[in-house]
Amino acid sequence: MIERYTLPEMGHLWTDSYKFTTWLKVEIAVCEAQAELGYIPQEAVKEIKAKADFDPERVLEIEAEVRHDVIAFLTNVNEYVGDAGRYIHLGMTSSDVLDTALALQMVASLDLIIQRLEDLIVAIRRKATEHRYTIMIGRSHGIHAEPITFGFKLAGWLAEALRHQERLQTLRKTIAVGKISGAVGTYANIEPRVEAIACELLGLTPDTASTQVISRDIHADFVQQLALIAASIERFSVEIRNLQKTDVLEVEEYFSKGQKGSSAMPHKRNPIRSERLTGMARIIRSHAIAAVENVALWHERDISHSSVERVILPDACILTHFMLVEMTKLMENLLVYPDNMARNMNCYGGVVFSQRVMLGLVEKGISREEAYKIVQENAHAAWNQPQGNFRDLVNRDTRITDKLSVAEIEACFDPQHHLQHLDRVYERLSI
Repeated sequence: MIERYTLPEMGHLWTDSYKFTTWLKVEIAVCEAQAELGYIPQEAVKEIKAKADFDPERVLEIEAEVRHDVIAFLTNVNEYVGDAGRYIHLGMTSSDVLDTALALQMVASLDLIIQRLEDLIVAIRRKATEHRYTIMIGRSHGIHAEPITFGFKLAGWLAEALRHQERLQTLRKTIAVGKISGAVGTYANIEPRVEAIACELLGLTPDTASTQVISRDIHADFVQQLALIAASIERFSVEIRNLQKTDVLEVEEYFSKGQKGSSAMPHKRNPIRSERLTGMARIIRSHAIAAVENVALWHERDISHSSVERVILPDACILTHFMLVEMTKLMENLLVYPDNMARNMNCYGGVVFSQRVMLGLVEKGISREEAYKIVQENAHAAWNQPQGNFRDLVNRDTRITDKLSVAEIEACFDPQHHLQHLDRVYERLSI
């Protein structure tokens, strides 16, 4: 991932240096397990732990010759360790190191993502609480429908974010698996007890039944969950973009002092963060497709997945992390315009209260079909007319006034009716 979208705390986890650190952790954990079971001397393990190190540039230099990254790494480590290095990697295959270490990287990355998701949840909850009674128009098909509150809209976002939080807790257990079972996964040259001890030392669980690699459905699940988070952030972002349109302007991204919106038009205040997040979601979704295609490997192992994962796993983690941080900042500083919300809701004389008028007529004994016809005639006469006023038309239509009193008509236009049960939703979410 390019530096522009890489935050240091996540970017660090996908550097060569950190990757090699996880490889070394796996090799040392296996040595400790081998020593505990009496297969190698304890003194050798002490020496390995004391001397083991690597130089990322040297590893790459060796790899350029041997064309094998794990062999290059082990060669470099042995340059530091010396004679005791002969006990490193005994009975293991490259994927024992690669897949188990990759699990450590994924877990560390997921822990950061979980933290940043919690930050977003706090920001959405705070904004939803602030605007739980800020009335605005709800829209369906992009068209004015009936009143809601901005807090209610955000409640839906909060519920979605909380579902992601629950999914990630489950996902963390799913991906925290290691594999120390040797070539084709049969434990022929390294016994299961070594795997169990090593994985425990690393905070992982042994994979139930690995081949020479851990099955890639686990990694596909990981990327798909990140794609779901990205999809939700895109949903929030698209909504903000729509509500920031000049002819709507109910919310707006914070525009800092000195910020410029356009090189040509000084008046512009563009929703750049929301647009950026929308684009990033597309990238992560494409990575989810690649991750699913990685599941079908030949027989017990090939490496067609390897080149893909070198790109998609760092990118998906780094982008998801960046998106969560960006979305949190956007929410914390989001400008909300209740007056504009009220203005938009009441355009054309409260035409959005048409259902309440129709139901009022039905309660007075008029058939629903006839009531719908009467109200629709008045609503369409007001709709998209410069001076269109649905309420005035209703008050002048004797088919309505003969059935509904002035007070009853007035009650039809009370937005509070639409909010009377929203506290139920807020209670479910502790808003």
